Order: sequence, then C-alpha cells, then structure tokens
Amino acid sequence: MTPHLPSVTLVRRIKATPARIWAAISQPDQMLLWWGPDAGPTLRVDCDVRPGGRFSVVFRVLSGQEYNPTGVYQTVVPEKTLAFTWDLPGAAEPQTLVTFQLEPFEGGTVLTLTHERLPDEASRSSHEGGWSGLLDKLPVFLGVQS
Repeated sequence: MTPHLPSVTLVRRIKATPARIWAAISQPDQMLLWWGPDAGPTLRVDCDVRPGGRFSVVFRVLSGQEYNPTGVYQTVVPEKTLAFTWDLPGAAEPQTLVTFQLEPFEGGTVLTLTHERLPDEASRSSHEGGWSGLLDKLPVFLGVQS
C-alpha cells in the first residue's frame, strides 16, 4: 500500500473570467508580471503549454534567494485545467504535481490549486505559504477583487 503523501489545496473566488485567469497562469508575458510567492521579481518564464510541453520559471523572493521550478505539463484544458509536474533543482523532494482547476461562477471564477505528492509536512507547509502568496497576487495583477 502506498503511504499517503501530504498535499496542499487552496481555493480562491476571483472576480475575473476563466479566460482572463487562464491567460495569467499560462502565457509567459503575463506570468512574468506577477508569478512568485511574494513581491520579489519574476526574472524569466519559458513555457510550452501543451501536454508533454516543458516549463521553467525563475523568480527571486524578497530575501534575495532565486528559485527555478521546472516541469512538464500533464493536462491542458484551456480555461479549465492546467496540471504540471513541479521540480525544484537542488531540492531533495521528489517530483510533485500542481493542478490549477478553474470553474466559472456568477461574477467570476473559482480557482482551486492543488499541489500533490509532497514528501513531508515541512514541504507541505512551505509550499502552502508560497502558493498562498502567489494566489494573493493574482487578483491584484488582474485588477480585480477576490
């Protein structure tokens, strides 16, 4: 039997269409303007948004440390589902899986982010903080309220 691995699930209601949110999470020119866990800059975004396509994002957090998560897109359903593997070079953790799920609701979109297969509680807690920071920035980037 496979042991249960920790995961993070975050849900946000955002007053923007699934199309606007999809563009923000899948188009490099838009991701460059907001991606990352805090107010530090996003330095580079390369992505080929299709199943089997690769991505690489380089961002610097306010403490000065740079991160370069990379991965491969697993599921791409425009304006609905974007799932990709998540690898942090130099990290001891195994490959994990991130999924953005978009569901329209009256007046906006329910965005559910899930990060699965995290190796331990410390990694889960760290990623929860990072993803929370990123999702807090999304409505600001879109110029809407969450």
